[in-house]
Amino acid sequence: MPISLHSVGLSLGSADGLDQHELEQLAAMCDRYQPWLVSDHLSWSGMAGNRYPDLLPMPYTQEALDHFVIQVSQAQDRLKRPILIENPSRYLAFACDEMDEVTFLHQLCARTGCGLLLDINNIEVSATNLGLDACAMIDAIDPALVGEIHLAGHAREEREDGPLLIDDHGSPVSAETWALFVRFIRRAGPRPVLIEWDTNVPPYEDLMREAGKAECLIADCISSGADCPECEHDLARA
Repeated sequence: MPISLHSVGLSLGSADGLDQHELEQLAAMCDRYQPWLVSDHLSWSGMAGNRYPDLLPMPYTQEALDHFVIQVSQAQDRLKRPILIENPSRYLAFACDEMDEVTFLHQLCARTGCGLLLDINNIEVSATNLGLDACAMIDAIDPALVGEIHLAGHAREEREDGPLLIDDHGSPVSAETWALFVRFIRRAGPRPVLIEWDTNVPPYEDLMREAGKAECLIADCISSGADCPECEHDLARA
């Protein structure tokens, strides 16, 4: 079976440069298992020798883009393959942002030859938290760049100024994320899909039900352009 390696440790956006130890470990895994896909995140996780247990967001500036291009290129040169970069979940926007997320990602791909790992839950999380249009974000992404899709659930906190979504991978995929998934694959066609569920892990049957729902949408909805019966009730809630 083809293998997809999803790294969380390169810290490609760190000002000090990517984590060379993590890169060597990842390269060793690639040499051993010869994965079909390798990915990491549009994020940083450390500075000045300190490591943080989170995937922290990048400012969308030309300076940050230039830095990220160098780090992705170094990683690809060492791994001897193009990698995929995952869009982040965001809770705050940087006041210094000079471009939107999709523009940043598209320019990164154009300059490095990398692809995109499209996390659709992260689109919903970021759009809700920052007051953006999730459908417009999905529609702006070039399908030709997307090598893999992630789906996941999130926590929701109701606050006075509106809801806050937290990307915790601890619940079923939301109705809105399923609807965004359908919206994308109807335009882009099938892609490899991973259901991420890392906390509050349910019984195996529940996990397989989520995976089966994704397979149902890909297999039965794309060609017909209509929702398949098994998934229609989920999409109707979005």
